Amino acid sequence: MAEAEGPGPEDRKPKSDEARSAFTPPPGMEPEVPAEDQPTSEFAVPDGMAAPPPEAEEGSAFAAPATYSAQHSPPAYTPGAGFPVSRMTESPWQDRMRTMLRMPVDVRPVPEPVQKQPESGPAVGRVLDLTLRIGELLLAGGEGAEDVEAAMLAVARSYGLDRCEPTVTFTMLSITYHPSLVANPVSANRTVRRRGTDYTRLAAVFRLVDDISAHEVDISLEEAYRRLAEIRRNRHPYPTWTLTAAAGLLAGAASVLVGGGVTVFFCAALGAVLGDRMAWYCAGRGLPEFYQFVVAAMPPAAIGVALKIAEIDVRASAVITGGLFALLPGRALVAGVQDGLTGFYITASARLLEVMYLFIGIIVGVLVVLYVGLQFGAQPNPDEILQIPSRPVLQILASMVLVFTFAILLQQERSTVWIVTLNGGVAWVTFGALRAAELPPVPSTAIAAGLVGLFGQLFSRYRFASALPYVTAAIGPLLPGSATYYGLLSIAENRLDVGLASLVNAAAIALAIAIGVNLGSETSRLFMRIPGAQSAAKRRAAKRTRGY
Repeated sequence: MAEAEGPGPEDRKPKSDEARSAFTPPPGMEPEVPAEDQPTSEFAVPDGMAAPPPEAEEGSAFAAPATYSAQHSPPAYTPGAGFPVSRMTESPWQDRMRTMLRMPVDVRPVPEPVQKQPESGPAVGRVLDLTLRIGELLLAGGEGAEDVEAAMLAVARSYGLDRCEPTVTFTMLSITYHPSLVANPVSANRTVRRRGTDYTRLAAVFRLVDDISAHEVDISLEEAYRRLAEIRRNRHPYPTWTLTAAAGLLAGAASVLVGGGVTVFFCAALGAVLGDRMAWYCAGRGLPEFYQFVVAAMPPAAIGVALKIAEIDVRASAVITGGLFALLPGRALVAGVQDGLTGFYITASARLLEVMYLFIGIIVGVLVVLYVGLQFGAQPNPDEILQIPSRPVLQILASMVLVFTFAILLQQERSTVWIVTLNGGVAWVTFGALRAAELPPVPSTAIAAGLVGLFGQLFSRYRFASALPYVTAAIGPLLPGSATYYGLLSIAENRLDVGLASLVNAAAIALAIAIGVNLGSETSRLFMRIPGAQSAAKRRAAKRTRGY
């Protein structure tokens, strides 16, 4: 019979757990009887039998086996689409966050750590508060709802709060953090009560978000709060008198664009300056923005009517049209249409309603003056509005001056003013070439605006910044000033059918501008591959229903 083998390594217990005799005295006490008379453990090796050779020291029972590899181990649970890992650090944070916004929380890519966190974990309340404050500045500056949500999600994920749901409406921002599937969610919200146009501040907020979401930049919560406070305290880059002069130059350049001469240029500039000062006065007295636009539209219209009453041989209609160019809310229109096309219908409805109120304010101001002028014998000539002389070189220069002054009114950084001026010049050249080829105004405007959106998005991607500073001012020459004035004049002369048709045409041109800008921006994203993006992490469409 073969000799029984000793216990193998798998059968033996660790040394710390070896069995001992129940009669073994505690350490430090001498046995009362000789050692040879002490009973031994039933697990002890009998005398005469050789002990097994010592083996390598064993590790803990919880240590991984030698054949285990963490890199090749299968996960405990994998969804149908898998767990994509976010490694898109080469692309702008806007593209990465837009990709994740359309995903449910439970299937979003696992975030890589960006900002260092204390051992106790991120301060949830402070991170949510910082996120809301950044979103407030972006929304108040005119940024689209999707980009605001993307910025909020980027900040929250950078500080370790990956299971977050930001929500943006026209006046309310909220964010909810889900610690786990069983823990109670944490929610916070903030109301936007004041809005202002300052693209320099907007660009500074974008740089802050870019630094927070960058792996190579370490920004603590305290440092982020300090930079945000500096951004809020910073004064506008241009003084008030510069803004007033820019408004006058904008109206003068717009009057030259529609056929005015030197006299018309100065008259339009004077009317815009007076309207701007009166609007500032009303704003300082707390009047709503609707009445500010009513008051601002009156001086240019009054000067144009006065020129007609005095029978001065100039294009008085160009004076009024130039004043309208300085007031038409193109920025809010583009943002409203963009929100609607990206699926934020509540915010889009509110923005478009704001545009409608401001537009009605302009109509009221101009109609009051035109009606009074007609009572005093002013005889405006509607045909001169539609007969704009062709002066290509002068009109290109006027369009670039218009864009330049528009950029100053938007408080843009000086480094972006020249870029957007060039972008606006390209847009006007494209529009003029299409009109010379006898293409209708609406598609010509849409194509030119599409180039504005395309180039603006390319510039913003190159600088990892917002696209608004490169787009908004560039659409200035395309605004429907002439169609708006022709419709208002027709209504004042009691030709309601012609007037309403012209206003509808102006609205169609405005929508063509907004849709063209958005289409150009989306085209740049459509043909640009996001580095490192996986098929499961592509940007979802904004579609809610298929419609059939």
